[in-house]
Amino acid sequence: MRHPLRLRLLLRDLAAGSAFGAMAVSGQLPLWALGVFFTALVLALFNVRLVARHSRLSALGLLVAAVLLGLQLTSGAMNAVVAACSFAGLIAAQRMLSTPDAAAEGQTHLTGLLMVAGGAALSGDMTYALCLIAFGVLASLALALGVVEAAVPDGEPVPVRAVMRPLSAGLAFAVTGAVAFFVLFPRLNWAMVGPRSAPGLGAVSSAGYSNTVRLGGAGTIKGNPRVVLRALLTPDPGTDALDAYWVGRTYDTFDGLEWSNVVGAQQTERQITLRPASDTLLHQRIELLPAYGARTLIALETPSRLGNAMAHTPTGTRTSPVQLQGGGEVRFTVTAPSYTYEAYSLPPDARAGLSSALLEAEKDQLLALPTRLDPRLAQLAARVLQGEKEPLAAARRLASFLQRDYAYTLDQEGTSADPLSDFLFVRKAGHCEHFATALTLMLRTQGIGARLATGFFGGTRVDGGYLVRAGDAHAWTHVLVPGRGFVTVDATPPSHRSSQGPVLLEKLLAIYEAVEARWRNSVVDYSFRDQFELASALVRPPRPPPGARESAAPSRLPPPRAWATAAVIAFLVWRVGRLASRWTGRAPVLEATRFLDRVDAALQKAHVPRFEHETLEDLTTRLAREGHPLALALTPLTRRYLEARFGGRALREGEAEHLLATLRRALDAEAERRAAKPASQTSPTARAS
Repeated sequence: MRHPLRLRLLLRDLAAGSAFGAMAVSGQLPLWALGVFFTALVLALFNVRLVARHSRLSALGLLVAAVLLGLQLTSGAMNAVVAACSFAGLIAAQRMLSTPDAAAEGQTHLTGLLMVAGGAALSGDMTYALCLIAFGVLASLALALGVVEAAVPDGEPVPVRAVMRPLSAGLAFAVTGAVAFFVLFPRLNWAMVGPRSAPGLGAVSSAGYSNTVRLGGAGTIKGNPRVVLRALLTPDPGTDALDAYWVGRTYDTFDGLEWSNVVGAQQTERQITLRPASDTLLHQRIELLPAYGARTLIALETPSRLGNAMAHTPTGTRTSPVQLQGGGEVRFTVTAPSYTYEAYSLPPDARAGLSSALLEAEKDQLLALPTRLDPRLAQLAARVLQGEKEPLAAARRLASFLQRDYAYTLDQEGTSADPLSDFLFVRKAGHCEHFATALTLMLRTQGIGARLATGFFGGTRVDGGYLVRAGDAHAWTHVLVPGRGFVTVDATPPSHRSSQGPVLLEKLLAIYEAVEARWRNSVVDYSFRDQFELASALVRPPRPPPGARESAAPSRLPPPRAWATAAVIAFLVWRVGRLASRWTGRAPVLEATRFLDRVDAALQKAHVPRFEHETLEDLTTRLAREGHPLALALTPLTRRYLEARFGGRALREGEAEHLLATLRRALDAEAERRAAKPASQTSPTARAS
């Protein structure tokens, strides 16, 4: 028995590993399933077939695992897709560790296909695409090597190097065909049949909101480069870096250590209106990613309406009503790893006025001070303001003072019973929460209403939209200005407002996000509408360049790309036609060959004497030269065979049967004639060709 080709087994096991990776990157498989499969994969790669002699015991283990998964499924601890994917991984592991026979080969590849399908049901991220491509390439090579290996006689080496080049060419042709099929075949987008996003392998939410902001904590989040938010803005600012605040919620009550709100949950609606709308609202289509880790909606300052939210849960996408909370926070009512929603904000120069959702209890808190506030705080504010009473001017003067005389740092060693006094009079260094709290409280000591706002600052442009990172988390101050409402004043030095993660890491992640955005736009969200727009773009006449004279008559001819596309399509049609004609041309040839086989069988059955390697046409010629009676039947038969085989004149329907019937009658007559002849006559040595 031939030993299986080691390279083929490696490719098969790696293909199974890639298929399992397509599910694992979603981050939804249980840890024990990850551990079991990857242990089995390592053993298989080292050619350790652990269950080869214990197949029944391993099958019993699979049965126990199926029962446990079923119990978790029925108890609601695991959803059906995750349970099915976990069990598929266990089956693949058992097959990889068993004896590598034909059954195990096929079952491993079949399980790989199931795992890839399961991965599509769990995640549509680009990492899934990488695993899918790896599985397709590795599995195809393994299957092709299996075919070659089966055709090589036992004892002879498999010509791996000789076949890899044609195998690679065939694989490239298959991938090209798959891409063309994807682009051209009418289809729905992925988001309608699969999840929009998944938590990801090892992902930890890092920018979540809480009900309070406790002063004095380290600002480690400022160094986190993970993307928490994607947004498309209309009108599009068009700038590479967005200089704007994304507000999530505000806080009105400070007890000396932490901020909170005096008002809790209010109404729940499909859409919450915080301020009256205008004709110049900024529209935002926002996607909150699993790294965000909270249910608070984010919008550009100053939000007017938020809603139309969709929650992307592990079991699918569904509508999520939103609930208004204290501090102008709008919160999803459905818990999910990610969300999409719409928000409308007033333009930066608009007069916002007070939010219609601001209650009297919240207005009363805008001047509230902690009971144990350090009296030096009011003295410092009065000394800086020098009698300035106009709220916005006073806020800006205090912000300038803080930016000039205080340092920014994320290092907050030790704890303090009064972190605000510690920042203003001891350390004289802190992060955005210290600066924002100091400004807010200093304004209140001078009778100016203010509150703390939290959210994000900035945004990096990628593929027509903007990305916001966890490190862009920020805090600032809302100053109440009569006639204008709340106005943003930021006391944090401008250079420290946005993310402060490692520059190289942020650049690498930006490249990844750009590719990810392209993947989403070109694959995940690619739909029939995109196909229609692609076709329209090919034939749409080019637009005149900026500054071109309007009097110039536009060309009515299709653009060059349309001609080029038509040429490519014509070439492909011509090539397909050639291949089709060759294929259809083979049918008469095959039919003529089968006809010849039947003639040879009839001659052999009738014991017609033939010389070694004597062809049908040679036999017919010889018999005709000898004046043999069979020549009368063989001559037209041979002529029609040659015409069908080499002359392009296919046998008509029933013609072959007619010629064969004539031949059989002639053979019967010849047999009777030979039986009547004396036995003394001799003939050539008979041998079928």
